[in-house]
Amino acid sequence: MSSLVKSVGTIGGLTMVSRIFGFARDMLLSRILGAGGVADAWQLAFQLPNIFRRLFAEGAFAAAFIPLFNQRMTQDGDHGEARAFADAVLAVLIPVLIVFSALLLIVMPWIMGLFASDALQADSETFDLAVLMARIAFPYLAFMSAATLFAAILNSLSRFAAAAAAPILLNICLIGALLLGLFTGDGGEASKAATGLYLAISVSLSGLFQLAWLYHWIRRSGFRPALRRPRLTAGVREMGVLILPAVFGAGVYQISRFIDLFFIATLPDKSITYLAMADRLNQLPLGIIGIALGTAILPALSRFVAQDDRDGAFRLQSNAVELAMLLTVPAAVALFVAGPAITSAFYVGGQYSVADGRATGAVVGGLVVGLPAYVLVKVLVPNFFARKDTRTPVWTAAISLAVNIALNLLLIPRLGIVGLALAGSIAAWCNVAMLYALLHHKGHFRLTGQVAGRIVRIILAAAAMAAALHYAIPLAGDAFIGGVFERIVALGALVAAGAIIFFGCAFLFGVVNRDTIGQLRRRTL
Repeated sequence: MSSLVKSVGTIGGLTMVSRIFGFARDMLLSRILGAGGVADAWQLAFQLPNIFRRLFAEGAFAAAFIPLFNQRMTQDGDHGEARAFADAVLAVLIPVLIVFSALLLIVMPWIMGLFASDALQADSETFDLAVLMARIAFPYLAFMSAATLFAAILNSLSRFAAAAAAPILLNICLIGALLLGLFTGDGGEASKAATGLYLAISVSLSGLFQLAWLYHWIRRSGFRPALRRPRLTAGVREMGVLILPAVFGAGVYQISRFIDLFFIATLPDKSITYLAMADRLNQLPLGIIGIALGTAILPALSRFVAQDDRDGAFRLQSNAVELAMLLTVPAAVALFVAGPAITSAFYVGGQYSVADGRATGAVVGGLVVGLPAYVLVKVLVPNFFARKDTRTPVWTAAISLAVNIALNLLLIPRLGIVGLALAGSIAAWCNVAMLYALLHHKGHFRLTGQVAGRIVRIILAAAAMAAALHYAIPLAGDAFIGGVFERIVALGALVAAGAIIFFGCAFLFGVVNRDTIGQLRRRTL
């Protein structure tokens, strides 16, 4: 488990830096744009290329490319075949991206019309602004899809730092755009519209910067990508067969986001902003833990499978599941209990009201119910992809999406945007149950009694923490919406109390001990 924890630590640590910048970005965004109107238009314009990126580039593309690339890597250091495969994929990828991006730019008004709420479509000026922002931001998808190829190569070489650090550039660019809007605007609607355009431009620029950053590091790793004439080689065709079903298998969370956008269009104004702000808190542990584990486990599992090392693959999968639960269960429980307090402390101020903060906190509660499930999906799906089985996750994803749609129809009329968040969480747990049952049936993985017992003790420790936080939060009074110092002290006390109680109980229950803590600190578990 030493290499897994070290890799997760590298990816997770840099992802944490990116998420901190993301928090700073969203804190500025809430105060400058508020919720509704231009804020809703920006969130929709930003989410469209972002969802496509996570679904096709980071999800399906990486899941199909990495196992095939690893097969062509040799232990004696000769990467000629792997290099030729990467060049062939890049040669086909670039024209596909150009054609796809051009098509999307042309039909953007129709796409925006599918996802925009009634309130947004009723305001023609704001709707036109949303279309313009989406068109300006959409080249980000093309830049990041090419960057994903470079990131996948670096990850396969176990050089995780450069790719994990790249998203920091996105948040830096967005923060720069927000500060430009803050210092040049007056807070009126025209000022908000100008800030939205600055944000859209910064998104595309950040994609170009990330592509250049990863190109630099891939050259330093010994790979020098070359532009060649597109040819459908055997490797490219094999990848094409794998990538379409991988869209479902690796991207169920992003597909569910597309479905969410359809349902959000039926909800009142501000709903998309509430969901986006709430998802920032959900994405913090999901990004740090889920993306880190999923990124680290796929290359390692691919190597074990290629070497027919069943014990190694089984051990790696067990360690990943246990580590995922140890890190996500307390995070999910804490965010569920303290969501309104945390969102108020971070977002309330300027254009974002106390009512907006509380509404966002309620959405956080619905989202984090599924947080461990979203991470477990990222941990379990690579077990199928490492064996070139992209079809099985397609079926589990399709079923979970059907469950999601049914639950949306049931819960949204009763709970509104919170019902939408909760529906996605329940569907994610259904997906986990099916993935695990199939892995168990195929003999690829099963939970041992020891691991299952530790998971139960993790849940008990988290329950003790939840009870303590429930009674502690009211003692802070209005500190979470007070001055900056009051908010910092209240949040610091909340985090410290939760950590002390959880890890104290975890120590008492035998989930962690002194050796485990020391090994985690050295990243050599």
